[in-house]
Amino acid sequence: MNMSDLPGLRYNEPMARHVSWRAGGHARRFYQPADVADLCAFLRTLPAGEPLLFVGLGSNLLVRDGGFNGTVLFTHHALTGVGAVDAHRSPGCVPGFQFRVGAGVPAPHLARFVAKHGGSGAEWMAGVPGTIGGALAMNAGCYGGETWNHVLTVQTVDRFGVLRERTPGDYEIGYRHVRLKAGTEEWFVSARFQFEPGEERAAMLRIRELLARRVASQPLNQPNAGSVFRNPPGDHAARLIESCGL
Repeated sequence: MNMSDLPGLRYNEPMARHVSWRAGGHARRFYQPADVADLCAFLRTLPAGEPLLFVGLGSNLLVRDGGFNGTVLFTHHALTGVGAVDAHRSPGCVPGFQFRVGAGVPAPHLARFVAKHGGSGAEWMAGVPGTIGGALAMNAGCYGGETWNHVLTVQTVDRFGVLRERTPGDYEIGYRHVRLKAGTEEWFVSARFQFEPGEERAAMLRIRELLARRVASQPLNQPNAGSVFRNPPGDHAARLIESCGL
């Protein structure tokens, strides 16, 4: 692969264009793959020690003014695709409402897709301002829901462009925490989720209610990263902040 022939490759890319805070320095190299195969091929061209950073919507990412001295892989508009899985025809699948989604798909897109295809339990994702890859990486959650409560399998890629299929059992999963037990360096490419059966009208109504709560509580008309607080054990960040008069 000749680097000069890659249309998705840019140098000294301002990361302020790709994070919701609209701030931050430049990435030495920035690549938006065409699809999964292109991503794997590109990774195989990089030096073994090249620092890598996978970025979706950049909603939980603050880039220092000095930038990133490595390669940023931009998954939004790249690792796409949302589809329902026929669990009765797919080997190894358990019955239920299953959906396969790319890591670059915004979480709200999955919430609406599940609702419109008769599923229930993904409504909370409509309030997550990031991609599925980011939600998997940090076990994103809000309004009582968490990403890994619904994961059946994930597909990952390592820095050598090798794809793997993994299950939740391969990970140490906790509150806003996900770690691969094997200790290898891998990134999420796609995932297969399972949700409960539901009714489209009720699910869409719930989505609208949750979005209204988010609009009322966060300054969405300004550059921001939503709520980035982490609740300590046995307490809530909101209570601590308010008790300090902040």
